[in-house]
Amino acid sequence: MTITFLLPCYAWTASGGHRAVYEWANGLVARGHQVAVVHPRYLASSPLPPPPNLYRWARRRGWQLRHWLLRPSLDWQPVDRRVKLLYVADFAPRHIPDGDAVFATGWQTAEDTAQLPASKGVKFYLIQSYETWGGPEQQVRRTWMLPLNKVVIARWLQEKASKFGETATLINCGVNLHSFRLINPIENRDPFSVAMMYHTISLKGSLDGLEALTRVRRLHPRLRVTLFGTPRRNAGIPSWVTYVQNPKPEQLVAIYNAASIFVQPSWTEGWPLPGSESMACGCALATTACGGAVDYTEHEVSGLVSPPKDPEQLAENILRLVDDSHLRIGVAREGHRRIQEYTWDRAADLLEEHIRKVTEQAHASQFENEA
Repeated sequence: MTITFLLPCYAWTASGGHRAVYEWANGLVARGHQVAVVHPRYLASSPLPPPPNLYRWARRRGWQLRHWLLRPSLDWQPVDRRVKLLYVADFAPRHIPDGDAVFATGWQTAEDTAQLPASKGVKFYLIQSYETWGGPEQQVRRTWMLPLNKVVIARWLQEKASKFGETATLINCGVNLHSFRLINPIENRDPFSVAMMYHTISLKGSLDGLEALTRVRRLHPRLRVTLFGTPRRNAGIPSWVTYVQNPKPEQLVAIYNAASIFVQPSWTEGWPLPGSESMACGCALATTACGGAVDYTEHEVSGLVSPPKDPEQLAENILRLVDDSHLRIGVAREGHRRIQEYTWDRAADLLEEHIRKVTEQAHASQFENEA
């Protein structure tokens, strides 16, 4: 089959949503399919607001020029050479390959996908979150009603689709277990070593996570915290925290393997990859019930779960893991065991099967109508 994914933009730095699409593309091309991932030069369906001053105007123009002249590298994510990475002006049909299936992968790409001619393939919508953080809720919700075959990555998204009167197929994301693996034995790790992803977007809950870690550090001054992320270090990151900007894949694996505990403080997530990656590397996970995290984390068994936007409860869970070696090692072992079920091979098998089933049904229906 020939399969195309439409991404909202080119990923200059690590992005969970982009990573998932590239992993599915890798899996499908390894199964003998022709796969293309299409990126527009500008953020699809999301024009920048007018700049309020000369500085911001110049910065915006510089950002646009960067997109026109440069093709960013994907050194943060391995992509099979057989996957065609296309960089186009927009989603006009002439820029989209003909094929058997075409996927919208974000609300910004859904309407363009729905309007493509039939020659581009049966139309799907890969829903990775309820993206009201990225666009107006009414517009985001409207994309869920489009006549697209919907695939969701977590149970809470399937339930939301059902509330909207829509049918969606659940296919969980996976973990690249070849990259994210246990190197440092769980029992040998310093219980005071903690890691967390940092982001300036509020829904990632980084400020909540830092507040929780500050509470724990007051009781345990020995606490060693390592953050990683794409933003530059700023005044919001305490001086006692180590920060790694844009870690290479091998650096990220090393960060996970050096930590006993991984903190995931998000308010909402489709399927948060850092938590699952940390479990694959042997961390005990302290996470919020941020959507997809509860698909792979069972409270008190494979991790500790607290409500979003509750730094105090998150701090209590971190403190429990620091103070109770039996609990910490137990949930880390069980988390590591359970996350082995969520492989990208499994996810690619399920997506391939679903695409084949839907396209065959579509072709059969077309044949009946023509007859």
